[in-house]
Amino acid sequence: MKPNFRFYDNRQKYLMFVNTCSEKWVVAQRLAQELDNITPKPPALRFFDAGVGDGTVLSRFLRVMHRRFERLPFYIAAKEISLEDIRLTLDKMPDRFFEHPEMVLALTNLPYADAPWLTSRDGAKPVVWKEVALTGATAADFERQILELQPFLADHWRTRVSEKTGVLLPETPTVLVLYRQDCRFILDQVIPREGSAKADFDLVLASQPFRLRAETKFKAGRVLAPLARALGPGGRMLGIHSAGNDPGHEIVRQVWPDEDPFDTPGKAMLDAVRDALGEEAREFAFEPATGEPLRYQMHTLPDEIDSAEAQIGTSTLLAAWNAATYVAQIEDDRLAQAMSNSAYLDATRAVLKKHGALWFDDESYLVVRKPK
Repeated sequence: MKPNFRFYDNRQKYLMFVNTCSEKWVVAQRLAQELDNITPKPPALRFFDAGVGDGTVLSRFLRVMHRRFERLPFYIAAKEISLEDIRLTLDKMPDRFFEHPEMVLALTNLPYADAPWLTSRDGAKPVVWKEVALTGATAADFERQILELQPFLADHWRTRVSEKTGVLLPETPTVLVLYRQDCRFILDQVIPREGSAKADFDLVLASQPFRLRAETKFKAGRVLAPLARALGPGGRMLGIHSAGNDPGHEIVRQVWPDEDPFDTPGKAMLDAVRDALGEEAREFAFEPATGEPLRYQMHTLPDEIDSAEAQIGTSTLLAAWNAATYVAQIEDDRLAQAMSNSAYLDATRAVLKKHGALWFDDESYLVVRKPK
């Protein structure tokens, strides 16, 4: 694998997956269940999305948050290194600012160890901090002002490849804070200040925040442990990652029989997080998943693949292949080799015919900071 390989930056694969599978819906529904287990404290309910992606989960979750806490101020922070994902996320926010005026949204490209606090601890580069008070009272007003941020994003949401680790890093550490000007007074204690932003989140979502094949110690120490430290008393971090052993994994194994990137079950991940936290682990409870996995499906037309007479179209086969290889995070060079003949389509067709559907399983787990 090339050292600078970052699977989730392939926009075509990502967007096809998001638009043909229901994972984002399922994750948002699972996240919404955690609202029953938190007790927000003044001045706001605080939520951190550790890898906001295209904003689909966030926008869905914000609707549920508004229904549950209609007049409660929200502090929403989210990390994302991809410029295109930030654009897509912001495109979904005008309606959210219209429905829930008492909301502060902070977006950043900082690493996981820094992102919840919106500050760069190593101080190698100063953080570019931009605060935008949206004026007007309609979604169209907010959309226009958000669109005007495109040149700023293009200049400051660029990435570079680390010579030391081969991973993508922000070229310019950046924080973008948005809120409604007409709510500035009541949000004064919620709006983060440059250099002194606090974390203390009630809820953190860590859904697919790392490359599956990364070492468990790295995933725990560099991603999940810092996010756990960002929880306030009673705060909850919901972790979600692909579990495999489903029809999608079956497609992959038809082409690569020994392929198994799903090698860190939730319990092992929690053990690694506990080790990474060291003595601080005493402040947390670690709760592995119980019951059925989180299952999501690829969308298909009625009777498209679930009947013996169905003739599965090439577009459906390609969407299924893309979803299976996206979830398994197969590198482009191996994909190109596998797609040099029709065997991959035959394998995909066989699995779809066998099951009459295509679904994937995710595993979830919780890290909870104990109340004081």
